[in-house]
Amino acid sequence: MKSYQKLTTPQPAGCQVEEEGAATMPPARGKMAPWWVGSGLLVAAVLLSTITVWVLRQVSGGWLGPTPPPKCLLVPESHRFDCYPERRVVVTQELCESRGCCFIQSPPPAEGKQGVPWCFYPPDFPSYTLESLNQTELGMVGLLVRREKAYYPRDIEMLRLDVEFETDTRLHIKITDAANPRYEVPLDVPRVMKRAENPIYSLNFSWDPFGVLLWRTATGTVLLNTTVAPLIFADQFLQISTSLPSKFLYGLGEHRGSLLHSLDWNTLTLWARDVAPTVHLSSPDGGAGGEDRGAALPCFGQVLGKHGRGGQQHWEGLGMIKADRQESFNLYGAHPFYLLMEEGGDAHGVFLLNSNAMEVALQPAPGLTWRTIGGVLDFYIFLGPDPNMVIQQYQQVIGFPAMPPLWALGFHLCRWGYGSSNGTWQTVRAMRNYQIPQDAQWNDIDYMDGYRDFTFDSQKFASLPSLVEDLHKHGQRYVMILDPGISSTNPHGSYWPFDEGLRRGLFLNTTQGQPLIGQVWPGFTAFADFSNPDTHQWWLENLQHFHAHVPFDGLWIDMNEPSNFMDGSEDGCPPGDLDSPPYTPAVLGDSLSSKTVCASAKQKASVHYNLHNLYGLMEAKATASALIQIRGKRPFIISRSTFPSQGRYSGHWLGDNRSQWKDMYYSIPGLLSFSLFGIPLVGADICGFSGSTSEELCTRWMQLGAFYPFARNHNTQNEKAQDPTVFSPAARTAMKDVLLTRYSLLPFLYTLFHHAHLQGDTVARPLFFEFPQDVATLGLDRQFLWGRSLLVTPVLEPGADSVTGYVPRGTWYDFYTGSSVNSSGEMLKMSAPLEHLNLHVREGSILPTQKPGTTSEATRENPLRLIVALSSSATAWGDLFWDDGESLDTFERGSYSYLVFNVTQNIFTSTVLHASTEATNVTIGTLSIFGVQKPPSKVLLNGQEKPFSYLDNQVLTVSDLNISLSKGFSLQWL
Repeated sequence: MKSYQKLTTPQPAGCQVEEEGAATMPPARGKMAPWWVGSGLLVAAVLLSTITVWVLRQVSGGWLGPTPPPKCLLVPESHRFDCYPERRVVVTQELCESRGCCFIQSPPPAEGKQGVPWCFYPPDFPSYTLESLNQTELGMVGLLVRREKAYYPRDIEMLRLDVEFETDTRLHIKITDAANPRYEVPLDVPRVMKRAENPIYSLNFSWDPFGVLLWRTATGTVLLNTTVAPLIFADQFLQISTSLPSKFLYGLGEHRGSLLHSLDWNTLTLWARDVAPTVHLSSPDGGAGGEDRGAALPCFGQVLGKHGRGGQQHWEGLGMIKADRQESFNLYGAHPFYLLMEEGGDAHGVFLLNSNAMEVALQPAPGLTWRTIGGVLDFYIFLGPDPNMVIQQYQQVIGFPAMPPLWALGFHLCRWGYGSSNGTWQTVRAMRNYQIPQDAQWNDIDYMDGYRDFTFDSQKFASLPSLVEDLHKHGQRYVMILDPGISSTNPHGSYWPFDEGLRRGLFLNTTQGQPLIGQVWPGFTAFADFSNPDTHQWWLENLQHFHAHVPFDGLWIDMNEPSNFMDGSEDGCPPGDLDSPPYTPAVLGDSLSSKTVCASAKQKASVHYNLHNLYGLMEAKATASALIQIRGKRPFIISRSTFPSQGRYSGHWLGDNRSQWKDMYYSIPGLLSFSLFGIPLVGADICGFSGSTSEELCTRWMQLGAFYPFARNHNTQNEKAQDPTVFSPAARTAMKDVLLTRYSLLPFLYTLFHHAHLQGDTVARPLFFEFPQDVATLGLDRQFLWGRSLLVTPVLEPGADSVTGYVPRGTWYDFYTGSSVNSSGEMLKMSAPLEHLNLHVREGSILPTQKPGTTSEATRENPLRLIVALSSSATAWGDLFWDDGESLDTFERGSYSYLVFNVTQNIFTSTVLHASTEATNVTIGTLSIFGVQKPPSKVLLNGQEKPFSYLDNQVLTVSDLNISLSKGFSLQWL
């Protein structure tokens, strides 16, 4: 049996599969050492490890136990891949060695940390052998054989390996059962017709033990090396590990934490779960609800067992999870995709197309282990080479996000606890009275009659239809909440949604074939099966009936993990391998059915065990289809649970945060992570959902939230109101001003969403996307960019009148004044009084802005102002996408205008590349040019002299242009 190779991997015997004449192994970083160097290092490692163990034994009085075999001492701590990842177990030497693994006790880790695994794979642990490998039209097909069983039941002895060179920057590797079909995610993925001709990657295989070696041809950087640990493929336990070329890893959602993941023995679980993404260390029981409304309360403080990492107790009760371990518990969505930055600024991404419960274990080698309990190993690898291109390539597989209606990018207001439609209306009128921008008014579950979907309270919300009519008259929209749990306890014939769903057989069923009954807001409920196409029609009919009374404009789909106030159902869950699998990933609550339905529940497409993580996606798909049929316009949907391709149907909000400063900070890595996941329409509850905000916190949060792609202020019942109208005149004015700034930038923001829809660009993006070679940007998540051009530096701490932010190398201009800041790539302290948000425009860019109104509809009618930020070479570029803001498929049908703006040699040019009738109604009123080094003597518009102003801070302004957006023009300064 050949040994497992560590990160510096000797060339394995194998089949070279790459371009003709390419070097057989990578030439640069990640280069494989000669065997004699490796042997010398191994001997040194054994000696060093033996000495270390002897010293530790003397210090510890012998607690380390018997001396491990030499092969175990060969494995450095950081490269120990966990052989016994089970929770609730104290891993003993006997248990470990029963699996054929190495056992070395390590000193206990620091509090709140995972430790080095005590039980890990030896270099000669049995794995699969690559028995054959044959060329195909698109790549290769191979046969993998395991001759010695691993330690999970129903090991699959023969596997099929499919490799497709799909594009020059995308590789597809799939491993599945060679003999029997297995569940695969029902996601539409592109089918290529021919093999990539000039891939920028090189691929090799180790035959025995089987392993994949993938590297970037240009640099030699090894991106994947799966020979570091054995491949295990049992019916309900699939595991594959790889080395990583750096520690700069992002993605793998949904979790709360920093944007950059820690690789310090960090396990990230992916299993959709209703739990608030916050830790309440100050509460008496240490706990927080899945919803502050009382949903899905975990058992706080409950000790769920010990785990064999350093033998430390692993506290799964949420109240016992320390703040620095917040990343570890699973939240509302599942996104098995990571982006990794390589040395030198290149980037690649890896997507595991698998919807089963899974965990991803990160370790400091650096290395990563995928563990999932069903389906197949279906990997897509994206080679970039820059991070923007990686995300574009990822979305070429999962689908580009939908183009939102323009009004979706306005300001949204909601709370749970308005109490009545008149109470809701009162807030709307107060916003209008103070002329604070607002595009949409929302209602939470209190509008419903007994919390039942498709109803409204005929007493407290009797005037709801009139409220919606009034919103529409003022160019505003109405959005309400819907849950997937359908009340099941009403007298027969009194509640059509349940009666008809039951008649048509559209609910999740138990193993006995009866509707699975759980409990949500209305009490006992059945759960719609959105994997059934017939459910989509029933959902549409329910929405049509409700829309006839309350003509809503968008929908907020909540509780769709799906959330359940019970574990499983009213009858619990049956015994068996679906509800109690041989291995359960590190899910909160330690059970797949914790605060959701039984994994054994039957759905049309498969069992819930396979489909759980897809529930929110399938509901969003049904809802988007219904809205299009009802309104005939672009749908607007915000979903809590998400899965890859969600952006095609909905946006996302980050769930039930709290009115705390740390929650405001965590919203930034949250929205940036969802940008990576192809869901650009994302934001957090501004000012916090639960708890009571302060005026200072809410002012700062409104400033930050005005730059969430999706901007909604929302809070819970029984807390003081937090809409802008309830604060002091100074705070209210600061909130109004920053919303007016957002509304002025709507043309720019809308254009960014067009590029997201067209080619998968991010809207809100991390700084390292634009400055990938600047290592100082790789961990930044307290600032972000809109597109490539606008830098947002919010205040995230109380009592501050300044903020320190990183300003990448180059010239940046103050958005409000045009004054320049020249940076060498450094942290700069900026003035930030309570009424001010720091915004900077990047040199070389042109931002289309507009005089703001109090709705997006009103703003659309106003003249545009183009802000030009000249580069050091006096050039700039920008663009504008313009359509009617709500019709379906305007780009695809050609019903849009697209303009490109350029500056070179003191000449600004507006070129209309595509025109539509909407553009004829809008004019360009003002041109502001930042960074004009010398006062001009004259300005010419299409050759005709034009008045202008020039300020000492080098800002040239030309007003009263009054040029139709549909007409190109040039403006020159001399």
